[in-house]
Amino acid sequence: MKTNTFSSWSKGLLILLFLLSAFLVKAQSPPRSYIVQRTTDSIEIDGQANEDSWGEVEWSDDYIDIEGVKSPKYRTRMKMLYDDTNLYFFTEMEEPHVWANLKQRDTVIFYNNDFEIFIDPDGDTHNYYEFEMNALNTVWDLFLTKPYRNHGKIIDSWDIQNLKTAVHVNGTINDSNDIDKGWAVEIAIPWRVITEASKTKGIPKNEFWRINFSRVNWDHDLNNGKYSRKKDDHGKFLPEYNWVWSSQGVINMHEPEHWGYLYVSDTKVGEKVDFQISKDEYLKWNLYKQYRKLLHAGDNFDEVSNEVESSQEVILKEVVDIEVEKYLGGWTVMARSPFSNKLLVIKEDGEFSSYENR
Repeated sequence: MKTNTFSSWSKGLLILLFLLSAFLVKAQSPPRSYIVQRTTDSIEIDGQANEDSWGEVEWSDDYIDIEGVKSPKYRTRMKMLYDDTNLYFFTEMEEPHVWANLKQRDTVIFYNNDFEIFIDPDGDTHNYYEFEMNALNTVWDLFLTKPYRNHGKIIDSWDIQNLKTAVHVNGTINDSNDIDKGWAVEIAIPWRVITEASKTKGIPKNEFWRINFSRVNWDHDLNNGKYSRKKDDHGKFLPEYNWVWSSQGVINMHEPEHWGYLYVSDTKVGEKVDFQISKDEYLKWNLYKQYRKLLHAGDNFDEVSNEVESSQEVILKEVVDIEVEKYLGGWTVMARSPFSNKLLVIKEDGEFSSYENR
């Protein structure tokens, strides 16, 4: 009898530990972060990254599948630097068949294999930048006032003034007679352009921005030696691969609340520096989770809002009360931070803001 009791208790404990470990794994998966430091020499945009500063910079973690589930077919990794004028990017992409055919600026570049950058200076999910380029060094830059889910405007005519880009192919582009090793891109984006939508002008020294990177890759067909996107037996294009630096959790780059963190350190490359994501950000992630529930609630909004308000959210061991306020013409979801005592608010259109305690 004692043996049976112990066995049942042991099984129960094992199940509890399994569930707890599964919860902790999920809870301990914040977006990735990257610390960018000052250059110690001048950077020439040639796609090579031969400068001493690049040699001092650590590579990022390898890119992962956009949902964070599958393993990418090919390796992708990047580095970053900055000076008083530009924010610099260097990315290496493993690719046995380097090809591209889009040559007109501001065309839909992700119809080729491409590299993409997304930047939200204020972390409010509004007024953010998107940049794409292919292996022919053709670029597409655009400004979005809101994510697609919030029906914002897409400013396609917006250009990054004084942008510098270069591609280096480790192999031969558009040549199906050989196997390539891959391609690399080097980019310089002026601070004065990407700080225009920021609440605080100038280089965000010792502050963080929200940022993410994407690589779109397609299976290909060959027709008379020319590359094209592969189609299925019904003539439809096969779905693309989406590999990103920080997992989105969904196949959608336009949920900026999932993007990673770029910390702009006022130190020179090679100096030791540390960055920790602020505790308020953990609460912010949870608020956006509740926001997405409410956004898609439809006719069940009152029921869902009651569920959100009645649930007790535990953020870093602190119990947080979530509030939903409905008013004429819209609603907000909000919570008082136990870490900073700020009021964190997300409006119906998805814009985030925070307010000091009054």
